[in-house]
Amino acid sequence: MKYAIDFVPVPTLPVAGSTEPFPVGRIYCVGRNYAEHAREMGHDPEREPPFFFMKPANAIVPDGATIPFPRATRELHHEIELVVALGKGGANIAVADALDHVWGYGVGLDMTRRDLQGEAKKMGRPWEMGKSFDDSAPCTALIPASKIGHPAKGAIWLKVNGAIKQSGDLSAMIWNVPETIAYLSGLITLQPGDLIYSGTPAGVGPVKPGDKLEGHVDGVGDLTVTYAI
Repeated sequence: MKYAIDFVPVPTLPVAGSTEPFPVGRIYCVGRNYAEHAREMGHDPEREPPFFFMKPANAIVPDGATIPFPRATRELHHEIELVVALGKGGANIAVADALDHVWGYGVGLDMTRRDLQGEAKKMGRPWEMGKSFDDSAPCTALIPASKIGHPAKGAIWLKVNGAIKQSGDLSAMIWNVPETIAYLSGLITLQPGDLIYSGTPAGVGPVKPGDKLEGHVDGVGDLTVTYAI
């Protein structure tokens, strides 16, 4: 198809062991989905309904990349997450059926301009610009669930320049992956190619130019990105 303007191609992620990439549609992120992280952000970790925000698909950054330090912030924060890639869409999906919609998993970072987010919160405004900026969604190659199953427990951690900053376990999610998919599908119709960043454990903190970030999720993989000086 010929468009009226030059248009960027569909963003993709590599698939481990395959030459066929995974097309990225939309990116949904779950807020405050680990109790200790909710506490460190000054919120009660009671099991309230989950909430979501979005990132653009072209915010994806591949594993191993060197990333330009983002503009308009003096307080960039890291948030390590299990990424869920959907192979099948749907609305009002039952919890018992939710994992049938998962194609695979990856390890991702929800990078956050915390100063912009905090200022927007104080003013009662949307905080998209604290979350939905260029290069804000690094992610590894995806691994099909047919190869690794559906990880529900196991270590998730992040190092900055070799020092552990975040550490938790997937089993500590307030809303697990099937529950998250089911709830989100009651709000919107999910589509193949959608990604869900499933929340981050405690320990979020600052990133500076030159920092090297190394993230890990047991059974899924390892992510490394570096911020340019």
